[in-house]
Amino acid sequence: MAHATVEPAAPPPQTKPPSGVAGVVALGTAVAVLVAGGLTALTNARPATSLGLPDPGTMTTVGLPAVRAATEVCMVLTIGALLLAAFLVAPQRGGYLDVAGYRALRAASWSAAGWTAGAILMVPLSVADALGRPAGDVLDPGLLLDLVPRLSDASAWSLTALVAIVVLAGCRTVLTWGWSAVLFGIALLGPLPVALTGHSAGGGAHDLASDSLVLHVLAASLWVGGLVAVIGVATMRGPDRSAALATAVPRFSRLALVCWLVLAATGVVNALVRIPFNALVGSGYGALVFAKAAALILLGALGAAHRRSSVGPASRGETLALLRLGGVEVLLMLGTIGLAVALGRSAPPDTGAVPSRTEAVIGYDLAGPPTFGRLALDWRFDLVFGTAAIVLALTYLLGVHRLRRRGDAWGAGRTAAWLVGCAALLVATSSGIGRFAPAMFSVHMGQHMILGMLVPILLVLGAPVTLALRALPPSGRAGPPGPREWLLAAVHSPVARWLTHPLVALALFVGSYYVLYFSGLFPAALPEHWAHKLMNLHFLLVGAIFFWPIVGVDPAPRRLPPAARMGLVFASVPFHAFFGLAVMSANTALGGDYYRGLALPWVPDPLVDQHLGGGLAWAAGEVPLLLVVIALLIQWSRQDERSARRDDRRADADGGADLEAYNAMLRRLATAGAPLVAESDENDYGRGHTKEVAPNASDEPAGSSAAADLPITADQGSSRTTVDSAEPPKNG
Repeated sequence: MAHATVEPAAPPPQTKPPSGVAGVVALGTAVAVLVAGGLTALTNARPATSLGLPDPGTMTTVGLPAVRAATEVCMVLTIGALLLAAFLVAPQRGGYLDVAGYRALRAASWSAAGWTAGAILMVPLSVADALGRPAGDVLDPGLLLDLVPRLSDASAWSLTALVAIVVLAGCRTVLTWGWSAVLFGIALLGPLPVALTGHSAGGGAHDLASDSLVLHVLAASLWVGGLVAVIGVATMRGPDRSAALATAVPRFSRLALVCWLVLAATGVVNALVRIPFNALVGSGYGALVFAKAAALILLGALGAAHRRSSVGPASRGETLALLRLGGVEVLLMLGTIGLAVALGRSAPPDTGAVPSRTEAVIGYDLAGPPTFGRLALDWRFDLVFGTAAIVLALTYLLGVHRLRRRGDAWGAGRTAAWLVGCAALLVATSSGIGRFAPAMFSVHMGQHMILGMLVPILLVLGAPVTLALRALPPSGRAGPPGPREWLLAAVHSPVARWLTHPLVALALFVGSYYVLYFSGLFPAALPEHWAHKLMNLHFLLVGAIFFWPIVGVDPAPRRLPPAARMGLVFASVPFHAFFGLAVMSANTALGGDYYRGLALPWVPDPLVDQHLGGGLAWAAGEVPLLLVVIALLIQWSRQDERSARRDDRRADADGGADLEAYNAMLRRLATAGAPLVAESDENDYGRGHTKEVAPNASDEPAGSSAAADLPITADQGSSRTTVDSAEPPKNG
């Protein structure tokens, strides 16, 4: 019997894509190195000589920006590859990385190796540049070990090298989606030490300059690295390419738009926060700023062209437009990195303004003592926490709007709690409280109480996880995991379960305060702007971890019984009270040298101000705990009401079947006869011996049945149960 065969249809002709993205990356890296080193040489930037130090030589002066440019290219490539593996492509159902994710992780390991090597090489180059000596003179290990901790740039690159080493080791060992997400978070820490040093870390307005630069660098890393990673997916071979592109391209397109907006806003802030616009015009530094702004505008135009002509086709597997526009965009992005490095090596124009002592230390001046009016009205917007408060509030309202648009209810109390919590976060960090907190211990302690107690309580009462799980669409069985699935994985992760253990949460909540203030960490952190940000973040996170399983509406990895919740709250009270008393009764000022160095006329004795701060901690620390107790009582009351309504609905649905079954059981017990009892019989058994008999039920007088033997009926209109007053059933 002849078998018919069907020839497969020929695939449509396509232009063969490039074999890989490595060539574009290599060319872009060379462009970045040439731009950084060449512009430094052309502008004759000599930071060491401008400080009165000897010239370290051309090798250090030009080689340092060239090495830094190559290192930062490797850094953004690592971040982008891990972004792709963790969030832009779908893993396998078992949690292991799929083909695209595995390729991205291996690519991240190679770029992390370059990042590590460059960061290590930047350490002696930074030392040589700071000392004004040739690089060969500082290669002695003993000299480096002595000098690196004293130099901020060299210390920053040492920390960056440590992060790169951890990421490199992780990329060569992990294979699961969860650990890829962890590595991505660790990699995002890499740019921070270097971003918090340099021009932005000193002088006037360094608080705004540092915050804007951190956001700028993180947005650039995600945008540049993510685009390279997506183009790498487009050059893949095999059947997995189309599915990976269908997920990665739309997700990255939305992220790229956010990154571009952040880059534009923070770039303007960073350029103008300390240097007026007229000082930029006609200077070499200003020319580099304008060139970088032009590159950013051109990149935004290319991104708009991407969304118009290549995102849709690339999601369907047609990658020609993506590869053409993406290649040009990558080259321009990597060249912009070199331009940014050269800009960092150039000294800003001298405006002649001399910052005061207070401005040089905390970034701005204070108009006078912290009166009520200044604390309420003297605002200085916090780019990190102030922006976070606004974004969190708007995102929450969008989620509520989505629920109500489809007809789902959402409690007004939850919305009010969340919005008040966001407002408290904004006030604590951007109002006069946030302005005076770095300069006065008492105001710092007040900010500490708001961020560590009041804000976390209000935020967890807002049930943000529950709102997100209801508002975000599920991916479905066949779809790739999305934000909803990522959130569920985070809530049920082993880390979340460990952190919400009652003993761990209590130790973090109360123990970290003692470690911070009584171990020497607090005085060491006071002069550093990034340390203030880290302390604020610590207060928020530790407070949220502690109060989430206690009063949080969201599902927690550990659901504590009501008594355990109340006990955990009261267990923390004496620790806070003792902490406040210890601060209030101390004989030595915490960070006294720092506060005396500010020489604020209204703080003649830092110890007196510290005693005031300790009193605030002792008195105000109990107010949020009182709110917790009230919230717990309200939650328990509502839980009882919901349970009663649920029982009523069940009774309405089944006609009171549970109560009828219970009454039937009681009737059977009442009519089956009394249990055996012991009766003394001296004749048969002798004195003290007993025999068991079953008394006749008719021997009981009428109406003597126990109340427990009476049938119970339910009042169908309420949750109450009543005892039936009918006559007891007749015996026999």
